[in-house]
Amino acid sequence: MAETSPSRVVITVLGKNRPGIVAGVTCVLSEASVDIRDITQSIIEDIFTMTLIADVSASTLGFSELQEALSAKGDELGVTVEMQREDVFQFMYRL
Repeated sequence: MAETSPSRVVITVLGKNRPGIVAGVTCVLSEASVDIRDITQSIIEDIFTMTLIADVSASTLGFSELQEALSAKGDELGVTVEMQREDVFQFMYRL
């Protein structure tokens, strides 16, 4: 298993595809000085999914504040946006 950092988070986005989802979510991250380290997205029929790994060590928002900002943007875009610490994510999904 790859080494994790306490400053890294996993962000997932799920919902009906529409223009502006990637731009909306990444804009929130950019405004908070969050560094996107990896990103993948796919569309299956009309279902949009995106997963990001990001470094929040320089973020201008605290963890909870960033979660709230992403959730609010998700509500605005009609998608679900969830964020959790990478180490928690790795622990939850270990084999």
